[in-house]
Amino acid sequence: MEQSSHFVYILKCKDDTLYTGYTTDISRRIRAHEEGKGAKYTRGRSPFELVYQASCPSKSEAMQLEARIKKLSRKRKMQLIHEYAGGDT
Repeated sequence: MEQSSHFVYILKCKDDTLYTGYTTDISRRIRAHEEGKGAKYTRGRSPFELVYQASCPSKSEAMQLEARIKKLSRKRKMQLIHEYAGGDT
């Protein structure tokens, strides 16, 4: 029986770019990014702001969601972040 959660997240980097990733532990993963041990893309782009996260029941679903988000335009990613933050209430 699998107990771990699977997360897709978006970080806003200091240069105002967005990074989308997958993890089972968001806190640990953000620390890795901050220490320069995360993805190559995020090296030198800290500090980061966690602007979106979604929990998925399986790794497969999380990976599919990550892939879908990565294909979105920046404008659509910003809309997703805005909706996540409750911006349209």
